[in-house]
Order: sequence, then C-alpha cells, then structure tokens
Amino acid sequence: MTREETDGFRGWREATEEALYGPEGFYRRPEGPAAHFRTSVHASPLFAGAVARLLCQVDEALDRPSALAFVDMAAGRGELVTAVLAALPAEVASRARGYAVERAGRPAGLDHRIEWLAEPPAGVTGLLFANEWLDNVPVDVAEADPEGVARVVLVRRDGTERLGEPVRGADAAWLRKWWPLSPEGGRAEIGLPRDTAWAGAVASLGRGLAVAADYAHTAAGRPPFGTLTGFREGRETVPVPDGSRDITAHVALDACARPGGRVVTQRDALRALGVSGARPALSLASTDPAAYVRALASAGAAAELTAPGGLGDFGWLLQPVGLPNVPADGPLLDGLLVDVPDHEEQ
Repeated sequence: MTREETDGFRGWREATEEALYGPEGFYRRPEGPAAHFRTSVHASPLFAGAVARLLCQVDEALDRPSALAFVDMAAGRGELVTAVLAALPAEVASRARGYAVERAGRPAGLDHRIEWLAEPPAGVTGLLFANEWLDNVPVDVAEADPEGVARVVLVRRDGTERLGEPVRGADAAWLRKWWPLSPEGGRAEIGLPRDTAWAGAVASLGRGLAVAADYAHTAAGRPPFGTLTGFREGRETVPVPDGSRDITAHVALDACARPGGRVVTQRDALRALGVSGARPALSLASTDPAAYVRALASAGAAAELTAPGGLGDFGWLLQPVGLPNVPADGPLLDGLLVDVPDHEEQ
C-alpha cells in the first residue's frame, strides 16, 4: 500500500470523480446543479431558442431526415432539451427526438418523449449539444516543482494538497503539446480525459453537428496557474473534494477539437443565431409600451448571454460529422461546414 493510499492523498481526477459523481456526490443531490450555479440555459430562454434555430439549420443541412435527434449532454434536470423541443417549428418538432444524457436519475415530471440515458445514443442523426459538460469531466492537476519538473498534485478530502510523482506517459505528452508548464509554481489541468470524452461523444453521432459550449482557453492564452475552482450556492469558492460543491476547471477546447472542428466565442455564435443585445428603438416606447418593455427585457437577457468577461467569452467547439450540405440562410454553418469531410475519414 502506497503512502498516498494510507494518508488520504490522491490525484485530483480521482478525488473529483468521487466528489461529483459518487453515491453521495454533488451531482446526485435532488436539488440539481441549478440550485448552485447559473448556466446560459438558466440565464434566458433566448439560449434554448438559439440552439433550436441551430438544430433547424442542421436539419436542413441533413436534408430533413425522418428522425432528427437533439442530444443534451450533461442535461442536469433536462431544462435545455425540454426548452429546445418546445421552441421548434411544428414541422421540425414532428420529426425531432430528444435525448437527455446525465449520470443522475431521471427527474420526476420530465416529458415522457425525452429519453433519459447514461451515455449518448449511438448512430443518431442531428445535433449533440454539450453545455458546460467538459468542465466537469474530472482531470488531474500538474504543478512545476523547484527544479521545473511537472508533478501530479495530490489532494485530501479536506482540500489539503501536496506534490506527488512526476507526470509520465500520455499525460506528460499531453502537457508538452498543449500546456507546457511555466517555471516553479506553474499549474495546469491535464485535459486528456476531456479530449477522450469529447471524441467519444462525437463518435456517437451518425451524421450531424456536435457542439461543446464551455469555459475555455486556447494555447495562445493558457492561464499560468490553472483554473481549478469550486461553486456552491451561487458563489465561487475554493475547490474541496468533499461532495459539498461543484468542482470545475476551464477547458482546453483547442486540444479537444477533432479534424474539421472550429472554436468560436459564444458571443459570435449566438449573434449568428439571432441573439442580439441591441436595445429597442426608443420610439417603440411611445407607440407600444408593452412591446418596448418586452424588447428591453429580451435585450438585457441577450446582453448577459453575449457579455465580454462573462458568458459571451465561452468557447463553442463546433464539430461537423458528415455534413456536406449547408443551408444558404444558415449564418453559423454557412462557410464553416462546406466540403468538410467526416472526421473519421481524415
């Protein structure tokens, strides 16, 4: 038995897995994640409306298949899939099938037409959307010691840390390629498990588009001390793997991307899908006050979803799977997916 096994220290990946998804884990709680933090899904119904429009664009690019899937990864309590299906035009809704992928149990009262699964369905045609999923795929943390050697950071249940063995093998190769550590004290989250998880989700699609929307960074701007943090009751807090809080870290989306994928900001993606934070014309206030108030509220919600320094800075990784046909009126897809072969063929 190793020292780590006897004194309670273990890597952050193992500790986070238990703290979030174990029998008494944070994501098993009946109140659901919405009780602790607010995602784009909870911020405004405009988000679900935009995703529904994206699903319609994918539907057209797929030549309107008889069965159109919407797969909601890390579905929480099914809020996004429920709202997306409700926002679809009747002709599309008649062919749409909703899938909620979540480790927690099916919530009471969820629309019976939505399938509740532990893994994404295999071979479906449509849109797979992962909103703030990858940031909760547990990862190990590395830190450079005084000699500049990248070592695994070990942690106890109370949050106490110490350095363990040097990072080796595939994890070390990932660090060298995607997140080389700065001198002593530099930290990084080893994103290989997220790359693998995303590749599996993309591979589950027969044809369509996979999107990961998340806190993100790319090689041009990796944070020198990492991003590991916690959230509880709406507030950011220290990450302690005791099951009392969410534990999350930003995602190296450029490392996750498969051939043909592209990372854009949520701001650009939502604006392309018709979500604008522009204020309504003041003249509307005098001609139709009620409409002005509604438009003003909508503009405020749109501004939150696209705000610099906030949700607007999220990354959207768009990963096409066998999409040769792009609708002319699809601004987000147009020019992005034309002539992009299936990633498995590259």
